[in-house]
Amino acid sequence: MVPPPSVSDLTVHIGFWLRMVSNHVSHAFAAKLADKEVTVAEWCLMRSLYATEPMPPSRVADEMGMTRGAITKLADRLIAKSLVVRAANANDGRAQTLALTKRGTDLVPVLAALADRNDAEFFDALTADERRTLERLLKSLAERGHMTAIPVE
Repeated sequence: MVPPPSVSDLTVHIGFWLRMVSNHVSHAFAAKLADKEVTVAEWCLMRSLYATEPMPPSRVADEMGMTRGAITKLADRLIAKSLVVRAANANDGRAQTLALTKRGTDLVPVLAALADRNDAEFFDALTADERRTLERLLKSLAERGHMTAIPVE
């Protein structure tokens, strides 16, 4: 019997460690948001609309690196939660815009504080220099790989 070829262990891959940390950070954040009845994707859309003029869904989609259909689905969920409103564009009644409601605007700082707390829980174990280095390296990889879409999953 021929022995199977030798293969590398999962843990020798940097991607394995990135995924492990990312999954734990993301799942913890999703749980915090769930307490506020908001998903990570919904939070990302709300944050994109925060402190801006009403925007056409197509512009939101472009800025977030998502399809227009995905933005429409997210907007529909947030509209049902009274966190976002869809309205006719003031300059073109056929076009629509998305904007946060007062309730949505008031909720964004609360959700941002949860994001800050989640980051602190995971990354305060690093020294300030380690944290800056990690951030610099991840941003460099994202830039080199032309990764511009907002991660919502």
